[in-house]
Amino acid sequence: MTEPEQNLSRRNRKKKRNRANNILNLLIAVVVVLIITVASTIFLKGGDDNQVIEKNSSLTTEQTPEEEDGSQAAGDGDGDDDVQSDESQDGQEDFAIADEAEGEMDEQSGVITYMSPDDDVIAETLVDTSWEPIGTTQTGEHVSKYDGQSVDWEEKKQALAYATGLPVDTMEFWKIKNGGSPQHSIGIVSSADKSEKYRVYLEWIDGEGWKPVKMDVLKTLNFDY
Repeated sequence: MTEPEQNLSRRNRKKKRNRANNILNLLIAVVVVLIITVASTIFLKGGDDNQVIEKNSSLTTEQTPEEEDGSQAAGDGDGDDDVQSDESQDGQEDFAIADEAEGEMDEQSGVITYMSPDDDVIAETLVDTSWEPIGTTQTGEHVSKYDGQSVDWEEKKQALAYATGLPVDTMEFWKIKNGGSPQHSIGIVSSADKSEKYRVYLEWIDGEGWKPVKMDVLKTLNFDY
């Protein structure tokens, strides 16, 4: 074989080796890509499975929406019990205001009425939430007086007329007395013909005057006052 032929043969073999190497490298690259792809898929799938497991675990420790609704419903029931308790306390406080009055209570237009069917003296007791202090011309420290002529005495009479609706100039004043403290008074009054008879409880409000706080509608004036 001549030298040119030998060189050509060597070049052909070299080309074949290079082509084989290229093919081999390409196959290796393809295999590496496949391995990476498969590994990524497995890893991602494993992560999703973990998330599913975590979600399922949370369902075992947290309430479902239905369970939450049930808990809220139970809570609402407790709230109703609290309201009933509060209403019961309010009722006890209202009856405490009546002191001597007992029986059925009725409320209309801001007037709370306590019926006393079994009382020999009191027909009913009224508390009008619209009552206000009548005003006063007195200044300085208030001194309650029962002298029949002072400004304080006259303002007590005005407060009694205001509560009962009777004219002050025709109203009969049977008794105006201390109501248990210097700032409380009680007046027993009636109409001129005694058809209307009342016992009115007054409270002094500084700077504003005497205010009616409770009134007994009386059946009789024949009692110890």
